[in-house]
Amino acid sequence: MKPLFYLLAGIVLSATVISCNNSSKNSGSNTIDKIVVHDNGVNIAYTDTGKNDTTLLFVHGWCINKSYWADQVTYFGKKYRVVAIDLPGFGESGKNRNQWNTLAFSHDVDSVIKQLDLKKVILVGHSMSGDVVLQAAVDNPQKVIGLVVVDIFKNVGKNQVQTAQAKKEYATAIDSLKHHFKQIAFEYFNQSLFYTTTTAAVKKRVLNDVAHVDTAIAAACMEDNNDFNEIAGLKAAKTKLYLINSDVEPTDTTHLAANKIPFKLLYIHATGHFPMIEKPQEFNTLLDKAITDIKTR
Repeated sequence: MKPLFYLLAGIVLSATVISCNNSSKNSGSNTIDKIVVHDNGVNIAYTDTGKNDTTLLFVHGWCINKSYWADQVTYFGKKYRVVAIDLPGFGESGKNRNQWNTLAFSHDVDSVIKQLDLKKVILVGHSMSGDVVLQAAVDNPQKVIGLVVVDIFKNVGKNQVQTAQAKKEYATAIDSLKHHFKQIAFEYFNQSLFYTTTTAAVKKRVLNDVAHVDTAIAAACMEDNNDFNEIAGLKAAKTKLYLINSDVEPTDTTHLAANKIPFKLLYIHATGHFPMIEKPQEFNTLLDKAITDIKTR
């Protein structure tokens, strides 16, 4: 079981129920979209910046959107082609479907790669989208040249097989999330995803996006994405994994090493779960190192 989901379950089981108010808010960039991209009739909003034969394709995490990569778009767009997308169900992308699992989201990434005719792609996935970009790498071996995940895979391979009791507790957690989304999600973010160095402005931004997300879709993401086998995916991808993780919580690479999966761990010091907006300059430096390593392999 992945830590993001495991921590959520623990918070839900002890949560106090309050009501929530749902609306919608989309964030994006002023970059002009040139091609309409869709996956089985679902529109995929994106920005496309810079020119290069190498493309950095950024995929956001749970309850947020492509605007969280704005600093990376500005910085890396001077050297590479940079595409940042809103996963369907979030930001400005469409919601007209019923599947919100890793395979569905990875197919969205496939569609972006194909319809924008991207050639040499470095996938960058934050949080929940670590699994998404991993599956997209498996599905596009001729086009994906690099795989970077952000503040996720901190104990990949651990507790991969869930007990019946764990599954029962998780189902209870998801049921509570569906009925009391805002209160539970806020507790989860405040207790597990922010650090003492996370600024009030960052907290306000993130929680505002959480408060205005489509709660049914957000809950479905949690419900449908709990059984993806990351070790099997990493073996199938046959590429080096780059992890840019906060050092607040140690990353256990035991199972990566045991399964002979090549990886490089790059720690960013003292941030919460959103290093790309908490310390963008330091994050960009680390991502630059990963990109250089990928391109010189």
